[in-house]
Amino acid sequence: MSEEFLPFSRPSISRAAIDEVVACLESGWITTGPRVAQFTENLKEYLGAPHVLPIASATAGLHIALLALNFQPGDEVITTPLTFAATLNMIVLAGAKPVLVDIDPATLNMDMNRLQDAVTDKTRLIMPVHFAGLPVDLDPLYQLAEQRGIRVIEDAAHAIGTEYKGKRIGSFGDTQVFSFHPNKNMTTGEGGCIATRDDELARKMGLLRFHGMDREAWNRFGKSGSQDYQIVLPGFKYNMMDIQAALGLHQLRDLEGFIERRTELVNRYQEVLADWPQFTLPSEPGFSHRHAWHLYTPLVNEMEAKMNRDEFMARMKEKNVGTGLHYRAAHLYPYYREEFGFAPGDFPHAEDAGERIVSLPLFPSMTDAEHDRVIDVMYSIFNS
Repeated sequence: MSEEFLPFSRPSISRAAIDEVVACLESGWITTGPRVAQFTENLKEYLGAPHVLPIASATAGLHIALLALNFQPGDEVITTPLTFAATLNMIVLAGAKPVLVDIDPATLNMDMNRLQDAVTDKTRLIMPVHFAGLPVDLDPLYQLAEQRGIRVIEDAAHAIGTEYKGKRIGSFGDTQVFSFHPNKNMTTGEGGCIATRDDELARKMGLLRFHGMDREAWNRFGKSGSQDYQIVLPGFKYNMMDIQAALGLHQLRDLEGFIERRTELVNRYQEVLADWPQFTLPSEPGFSHRHAWHLYTPLVNEMEAKMNRDEFMARMKEKNVGTGLHYRAAHLYPYYREEFGFAPGDFPHAEDAGERIVSLPLFPSMTDAEHDRVIDVMYSIFNS
């Protein structure tokens, strides 16, 4: 009998977290309420940020963070082509034009040596993506942004727990957006949060998060609350529920242990695969940092592997081992080619990575035996 399918990612949910969700359901308060309020305070402490807004998803967070900047026609936002489509989609939906900078092939993050050439008089914002949990080199980025009067929103969907030069992402800089999707380092089912040091931006994002209403449910339906409210701008329904926060309270407590285990598993991959010619392994920059290892993403070397990335993923699935694809180069999707004129060859490093990258199984509850199974299956595929 073949072994059960091993997914590339699996959330690690403790009994305490499950009990907290049940208690939330039994409490009668399941939408935004006391657990979201407590989760907010815990996130502020963990991230070291004066303002944290729990949100329905990181995509929703990017959307309202961008909208709060009031883009005008022709305004440009610089980001990377090696990212999930939501990064570019929210730039467009906020009324701006995406301008892309190719990646550093060593780190898969935005190449800081290319950033300055992309800045124009229309650049309003730089949106770096901390790919797979590895921090972008932020010092030169913020130096350029400050010199040119450009805002920064960090797409930190992969980067809860990531550190840059001894400082946790979220504790400094402008604004960061984190994801708590089930395959991320911690989860609230769906969900995320925004961290910022900008008082006015926080106020406006808070309004955009919930209908433009000056009081959320927790401020209206509690005993001390008032049913009266005003709509001060047209907003969305992007609030987090207490059900999600009940899970998040425990996930945040467990996060450091999750990252520690992810790092152990990555180190095992790196050691075992170091001399495999079929892969180019992830590498890290010289500056001080902590990689959160949301993903482990080697590149498949087609000639040495005698198969391309898609064939490798199919062979792994046949052997009941899951993999992920994070990501194809976003500028080559039909909409972005047709609407903005992007074409193959525009960002060759991102395109090369997008054709070769694969996410191998990585999650905190993964056992050493499961890890060995992944290695054994890959060995059998490459040596059959």
